[in-house]
Amino acid sequence: MRTSIATVSLSGSLTEKLTAAARAGFDGVEIFENDLLASPLAPEDIRARCADLGLTVDLYQPMRDVEAVPEAEFARTLRRARHKFELMGRLGTDTVLVCSSVSPLAVDDDALAAEQLSRLADLAQDFGVRVAYEALAWGRHVSTYDHAWRIVDTAGHPALGTCLDSFHILSRGSEPRDLKGIADIPGEKIYFLQLADAPLLGMDVLQWSRHHRCFPGQGGFNVVDLVRRVLHTGYDGPLSLEVFNDVFRQAEAGPTAVDARRSLLMLQEELGIATLPAPAAPTGIAFTELVTPDAEPVGALLGTLGFARTARHRGKPVELWEQGEARILVNTGPAALPHSRLRSRGGTPIDGTTLAAIGLESPDPAAAARRAEALLAPVLPRRRAAEDAPLDAVAAPDGTELFLCATNRPGLPDWRADFEDVPHTPAPSGDLRVDHVALTQPWHQFDEAVLFHRGVLGLDPQESVDVADPYGLLRSRAVTSADGAVRFPLTVGAAPGDDTAHARHIALATADVVAAARRLTAAGGSLLPIPANYYDDLAARFEFDDGELETYRELGILYDRDAHGVFRHCYTRTVGRVFFELVQRDGGYRGYGAANAPVRLAAQRTAR
Repeated sequence: MRTSIATVSLSGSLTEKLTAAARAGFDGVEIFENDLLASPLAPEDIRARCADLGLTVDLYQPMRDVEAVPEAEFARTLRRARHKFELMGRLGTDTVLVCSSVSPLAVDDDALAAEQLSRLADLAQDFGVRVAYEALAWGRHVSTYDHAWRIVDTAGHPALGTCLDSFHILSRGSEPRDLKGIADIPGEKIYFLQLADAPLLGMDVLQWSRHHRCFPGQGGFNVVDLVRRVLHTGYDGPLSLEVFNDVFRQAEAGPTAVDARRSLLMLQEELGIATLPAPAAPTGIAFTELVTPDAEPVGALLGTLGFARTARHRGKPVELWEQGEARILVNTGPAALPHSRLRSRGGTPIDGTTLAAIGLESPDPAAAARRAEALLAPVLPRRRAAEDAPLDAVAAPDGTELFLCATNRPGLPDWRADFEDVPHTPAPSGDLRVDHVALTQPWHQFDEAVLFHRGVLGLDPQESVDVADPYGLLRSRAVTSADGAVRFPLTVGAAPGDDTAHARHIALATADVVAAARRLTAAGGSLLPIPANYYDDLAARFEFDDGELETYRELGILYDRDAHGVFRHCYTRTVGRVFFELVQRDGGYRGYGAANAPVRLAAQRTAR
């Protein structure tokens, strides 16, 4: 199906918005009136610009406070409408959005509303324009889609139809039974379909709409069900996004448009009207890659964790460190140094060691790459020697490189083959594996990151969690594989200035976190010190075996329980922008110790 996006969904000038929409692959745009009024371009120039970009102008919006008003007020509306219809001819669009009235002058009179909308449609028809009447969820007298349709049906005008908006319908808490009325609307009378998702919030619907909409698949609405019902009517217009969002309005238009287009591709896949390469969900973490200007502090930390430097890349200054099933690459090459100054979009550069890449074990790396490209995440160009394994990598929204790879699997290129073994002392213990990798997101990319990991990688988003930080509130949401072999908690701060406030970390699972912590300290490492007040609170909340709590207090081990099991964990000090966590999961514990996060964050700030 054709896809469209309202210019209000993107930031920047109208020209920038049109360019971003075209580059992301949209077929058309809705021109929001404020964007037109603020543009130095004449309507004819905007029309030509759209044509040059391969975009159609699918809708002009909005006209407000039109129906069920006193006659003198309606006469002024017709005068205004005449100007707008002339303007639409210059723009090259034939459909105008009319929102249900919120005017205090409007009266609760459906017959009057139908009569005035019919007269407006008479005028529109003279200019070759169609009127799409939409129920605002906060409309003064008309606030539901079925009410708006009854008025349109009563008017019975060939140039008057309705516009269905998923936010206005689903924000009212519509159950499936409430959506049955969509089937009563002839498809040819649905002039336009606008789509938005939203998190499920208990707040004033107008403020919810103006500030918290998001793209389909990023919120809690069942947009798929609504669109399926609309398509069953025979609607054949575009799927168009109209998203009011404070974050999107401040982010770069280009990446936001790509995120928007990706959401519609995934929506069409769920509806069965578009075929994409099937997901090839990762089955594990092959490696994590740190880039650093100085390998010595990183190597010292890895040594205390029991890692051994086992191999070196044949042609690049990249070392492989291993402990059990956990593998860490340490990259000090010139090509890697730009990554060690990690820069979010518009963010502050960060010096020092950073987590730059993750190797994902894929059941079919080539298929995973095809899906990534189909969902607008193209394979990254790489500097590769002729003898290097042909590994594909894509960039996550935050810039992290995700390698799609295989380890020691017949018939597939093995990334490990690029490394030559070096003499080393075997690791003292071999029980570590990667439990999860926590990825801090730039503040304006959190929803985009969740959608990316779900759609491109085939991971399942978990419930969102808010975590109290001493300097604000963090939002965290994990994306995981079905079996938990791949876990990425995605975290974002509450404000733009919080982009660089928190380091990323690699959590290493062990069967005995106390023993692992003792080995680390015996090797000269140090764990993050935890305040005594935390352990006093643990004593009040839980019962422990004799000496158990004292051991946790001594080593800085934190403790949590859920309905499934117990979680014990501790943290190293931070090197550059990276730290490690040792974790022990018992009895099927499913979380990440979120209850302990405020204590950990405060301790990290104190330890700086």
